Amino acid sequence: MSNYLLNIQDYSLLGLDIIHVESFNELLLRFVINISVVFVIVRLLYYPITRRKDYLFSFMLISSLIFLLCFLLESVKLQLGFAFGLFAIFGILRYRTFAIPIKEMTYLFILIGISVINALANKKISWAELVFTNLALLFLVYGMERLWLLKHESSKLIIYEKIDMIQPQKHEELKKDLEERTGLKINRIDIGKIDYLRDTARIIVYYYEKGNRINQADESENTYASSRGDDDD
Repeated sequence: MSNYLLNIQDYSLLGLDIIHVESFNELLLRFVINISVVFVIVRLLYYPITRRKDYLFSFMLISSLIFLLCFLLESVKLQLGFAFGLFAIFGILRYRTFAIPIKEMTYLFILIGISVINALANKKISWAELVFTNLALLFLVYGMERLWLLKHESSKLIIYEKIDMIQPQKHEELKKDLEERTGLKINRIDIGKIDYLRDTARIIVYYYEKGNRINQADESENTYASSRGDDDD
């Protein structure tokens, strides 16, 4: 098999060589390393907490695309400038529905960074340094998500009708009333827009989800409400 590959690499098709055995083997090895690290971060660390299959799909494909793009164009000697250009492009990228949440944006930058590192690491960098970099990033993500138990504070938007309860001196009564209605252990309360014509106030309550899960329905609702509130102003 190896002899066959060595023979076939002498041929070309439409101006492109059929295969460069050494480069192809390096591509396979680096791709396996990259996709393994990305899989651990996205599937084993990120997904069990958020359960967002849409971001799981996007993260896996974007990281693979970035890796292959960087690796195949590395010979053009774009290297550092090309890498920063990719960060700039994805830094200004936004989906047309809702803005990407800050945590998902952080994961996106981590995955882009890992893919760029794995693809553009040149001969001045040893395999030990490359593996250490990947493991270090894995440990940091794992530590922030699991070891140090950083709790995610969820929020819920409520249109509240007892307008007299929003006064500062009635804060404890307001909190107790909201806890009885929602069944949530509320950490803090923000009072937003007040409508005296309808005797309502827009209130956001903050609480910790059980199991450190993220309530995506609340996240989407609050993002939408914030954008609508800005438009109303």
